[in-house]
Amino acid sequence: MTAFAQSGIAASTALIARNAGVAEGTLFRYFATKDDLLNALYLHLKQDLCQTMLANLDRTITEPKEHTRNIWNSYVDWGIRNPLAHAAIRQIGVSEKLNAETEQAVKDMFPELHELCRRSIRPVFMSDEFKTFGDAMFLSLAETTMEFAARDPSRAVDFKALGFEAMWRGLAEEDNHGQ
Repeated sequence: MTAFAQSGIAASTALIARNAGVAEGTLFRYFATKDDLLNALYLHLKQDLCQTMLANLDRTITEPKEHTRNIWNSYVDWGIRNPLAHAAIRQIGVSEKLNAETEQAVKDMFPELHELCRRSIRPVFMSDEFKTFGDAMFLSLAETTMEFAARDPSRAVDFKALGFEAMWRGLAEEDNHGQ
């Protein structure tokens, strides 16, 4: 994970193996290709993130904007606690190396999130053509929020609120801005 967090998908298999404390050939015993390794790591990290988010999900919230805010806060808090995992997810997530099976497995982990996105996010950002762009915008705003909140924990609540509002105004469906 450290190799991907620091070097992105360009991380060599030698560096990945060294960070994992195994011989380079050992990686290929378990993963036929580097892309397979990327997909497995991404899925593992997303499972941890989704478990955390589900544990923190307030199911009494019904308004899309407030429900999204709850998820945003949980995601930002997880990223602050797990900076290397967040960096790896970010690098892999925007790499276009994820296969359809991994993307489907992630959707299946947290169907509430997919449904919320369908109801709240502008359709253009759900399309195959612009999904990666929308994800990158979300992740950039989340990462900036995490950096500032981690740097100044006494203002973390404010940074999370302002980061959320910027994300919501940029990605949300027009009808949902005021909700």
